[in-house]
Amino acid sequence: MPIDLRPDARRGPPVGTGAAGGAGGPGWVTERLSDRLAAALIAQIDSGALRPGDRLPTEAQLSARHGVSRSVVREAVQRIKSRGLLLSRQGSGVYVAPAPAHRSLAFDPTVLESMQAVVQVVELRRVLEGEIAALAAERSTRAQQAGLKRSLKAIDTAMASGHDGVAEDMAFHRAIGEATGNPQFGRLLAFLEQYLREAMRVTKGNEARREDFMRQVREEHRAIVEAIEARDVAKARAAAVNHLFNGEERLVQGGLIEREGRAATTAVRTLRRRAPLPAGRGRK
Repeated sequence: MPIDLRPDARRGPPVGTGAAGGAGGPGWVTERLSDRLAAALIAQIDSGALRPGDRLPTEAQLSARHGVSRSVVREAVQRIKSRGLLLSRQGSGVYVAPAPAHRSLAFDPTVLESMQAVVQVVELRRVLEGEIAALAAERSTRAQQAGLKRSLKAIDTAMASGHDGVAEDMAFHRAIGEATGNPQFGRLLAFLEQYLREAMRVTKGNEARREDFMRQVREEHRAIVEAIEARDVAKARAAAVNHLFNGEERLVQGGLIEREGRAATTAVRTLRRRAPLPAGRGRK
């Protein structure tokens, strides 16, 4: 049965288009048929429709069945091979690989194709980074705290020079992960970056349009660092969650996402009540 490679209407419009982004708005992700075909074939493997040892249809058959070029098929198959899910047997074809004992973490390659999906990944990041900041407050060294201050200056320098500051912002959040003393957090944040980089570019562009947004971001970053320096675990957790929640709110105010359906609102407000920030912090 052919796989429907058209955009799924349930996922909402592609990121950067539609009512929120506006026609011709910034494209966060270039949607590719090879990504869709790869995701669909992986779903068949995950569901058992394609089992270990099954032979994949030939390149020509896949091309004809799904109405895509053979180059699209090659790229999709290569993507799946890179994840260890397919293997080639010379002169025989491509087969579904035996199920590995340990499987690496990966998201659907189309994860950023809609604004809803972006918000879901940001929600995941918010949950993680609250606890990461809390651990950094408990465990960070003075050298790591000094490094966080340098990271903040790097963001300001990049923005003042006319750059978007995305790389510097991500480096700041990675530095918080490293300050936990647990290298796995840094690796996890680095993994998530591939799904957030383009989204953050649009977020930073939105913030650069308004001075009050830029001021809020600087204050929120500073609140995180100050709480970590003070070894105040509760405030560090609240400041990190508050920063990411407010980033989502700025997207609402900038007209990039709708206010309805933001699932984390209640949970975040509950956390705020448990560990309130100092007056004037993050409540713009």
